[in-house]
Amino acid sequence: MSNFILTDRKTDYLLPPSVDDWLTQDHLARFVVEVIDGLDLSNLTRQYAGRGSKAHHPATLLAILVYGYCTGVFSSRKLEMATHDSVAFRYIAAGSHPDHDTLATFRRRFIDELAGLFVQVLEMATEMKLLKLGTVCLDGTKIHANASRHSALSHGHIVKLEAQLKQEVQELLALAEAADTANIPDGMSLPKELKLREDRLAAMATAKATIAARAAERYAREKAEFDEKMSKREAREKETGKKPRGKPPAAPESGVKDTDQINLTDEESRIMPVAGGGFEQCYNAQAGVDADTMLVVATTLTQAPNDKQQVEPMIKVLQEQAHKLGDVEILIADTGYCSQNNVKACEEAKIEPLLSVARQDHHPHWRERFTEPAPLKTDATPMETMTHRLSTIAGKAAYAIRKQTVEPVFGIIKSVMGFRQFSLRGLRKVTGEWNLVCLAWNVKRMAVLRPKVG
Repeated sequence: MSNFILTDRKTDYLLPPSVDDWLTQDHLARFVVEVIDGLDLSNLTRQYAGRGSKAHHPATLLAILVYGYCTGVFSSRKLEMATHDSVAFRYIAAGSHPDHDTLATFRRRFIDELAGLFVQVLEMATEMKLLKLGTVCLDGTKIHANASRHSALSHGHIVKLEAQLKQEVQELLALAEAADTANIPDGMSLPKELKLREDRLAAMATAKATIAARAAERYAREKAEFDEKMSKREAREKETGKKPRGKPPAAPESGVKDTDQINLTDEESRIMPVAGGGFEQCYNAQAGVDADTMLVVATTLTQAPNDKQQVEPMIKVLQEQAHKLGDVEILIADTGYCSQNNVKACEEAKIEPLLSVARQDHHPHWRERFTEPAPLKTDATPMETMTHRLSTIAGKAAYAIRKQTVEPVFGIIKSVMGFRQFSLRGLRKVTGEWNLVCLAWNVKRMAVLRPKVG
């Protein structure tokens, strides 16, 4: 006769169950609660007026959100359901069940405060001797906006739609003025149809104004880059006495192009090229990752599809956090970040730059790995000094750290935590959500690192 463990779902507990018995001692949910309880949430709690019915404590709601982002649950409705279905979420919520509207409102309301909490978690990692800044690897990744690229309208298409809508408005006005309304279809309301088209025309006028403003910003940026290239070209010609080879750079064109687009769902997002080919409606999320621990120590977010202008904003963030987290000594990034201005910015911030000057060969000859370059000349520029350092054996070994730090972090955030699309819209809110994602990653990473350091 088989001997089975009896399953009994009817007998009541002799004593009330304790939520502390629901999880193992090393469970991630326990560590999330410990970290959140150690944060200073006074900026959040003081914003509650204390009137009306009792509110859920910010620590509880924040812990639910952080654990949700750690485990790939981002929807407020799914988070609410998890407080009923998941033992870990029931432990965090201590048997309470905040509804989805409460969770969504909390995330939107305190999205700006998350940047401060992100730094507090890093301070906690420093106190736990998990983090000591030295080398930071910088990279960016495209994350889908909460908007479809099919919701985007180009300037040329807007002009065509405007002409069509204006013609329809004139036809409707002519019908309204006619004494005989027999030609009006049954069920049609002229005022409603006119109002619909007028609203669309107003929205298109706003979209055109936004596109024009973006075009002006683009022209100013491209004009500055063009002037810089021309000045360098002229300086090289004066220095060598020879005309530079190749065609001179083309001057940028001012004004709006027919291909300039705006997304009607999230107008602050942009269409960007993505890995694997194609284009999607995205934001460009940046992260500076500590080389020793893989903790994200600084974040920025931009609408620019390339990374060339993102070194200075990252340096600014690192300098603002230096009095709490320490100074950065080396900044490593791929060739997408390399420029003379970025090298100069690193030098001014007393950070050694290791910005790849060219895409590296995946299968270099074995002699290249063990061959030192010729000695550096005494009057070398900062760019030449960095290029020489990257060609040394020590420089190659230092740069190789980038592939095993920041790139795995993005891979885990997207493939393991499942974060591939923002839930919020607008640059400010999306920036806050990116801070929340990186905060969740840091907590998840700290839970792994803690046993290693005792």
